[in-house]
Amino acid sequence: MEEAHGGDMSFPFKEHIKNGYHIRIFSEDIKEDELVWHRDKEDRIVESVGDTNWEIQLDNELPKSLTETIYIPKETYHRVIKGSGELIVKVKKL
Repeated sequence: MEEAHGGDMSFPFKEHIKNGYHIRIFSEDIKEDELVWHRDKEDRIVESVGDTNWEIQLDNELPKSLTETIYIPKETYHRVIKGSGELIVKVKKL
């Protein structure tokens, strides 16, 4: 298992890489203002590990539950919306 962003305070999550997926863990203690609009340089697929009421919102769209698999095209602004408890997601960079 390769560690990435685990101690980097510029990201609002801890991350490790497993089987080609970036596993990201967002703490239940995270402040909502840390979950900012941003965009990425590659397409990606995001899905929650387990049940959650956290959401994701893409530019010009209504928020969607992270209980479904979400495709995010590169350079598309998006943000995570805090729910209750911890959030764990698998991210596949395409």
